[in-house]
Amino acid sequence: PQPAQDGVCGNFNGDHADDTTATIMQRIGARVRPSESLLSGQAKIEFTHQMKKMLQAECPAATLAQAQAQCVTNLGTLASVPNLTPACQFDYCFGMNVRARSHAKLYH
Repeated sequence: PQPAQDGVCGNFNGDHADDTTATIMQRIGARVRPSESLLSGQAKIEFTHQMKKMLQAECPAATLAQAQAQCVTNLGTLASVPNLTPACQFDYCFGMNVRARSHAKLYH
């Protein structure tokens, strides 16, 4: 680990409790800015019809409102990138569930 190293995989301090989706989003925001990414290439942001239905059906209204506000604030100008804000909301609502995307496929 490097000093101040952090990202979507955690901060590598050996404490798994602070590497949840919620705590990572609190530290670095909704997404790693492209200029700060150590990886080459660009992530494909996917937000399917099924994910939209699951978000509407299973994310409590208060949590969804918090997700909207947090994602728009954290994404800044990136909020206009197609699918980025709703994908961020999905992560905010279900990021602690490693099977959320698979579960979303059950929605037709």
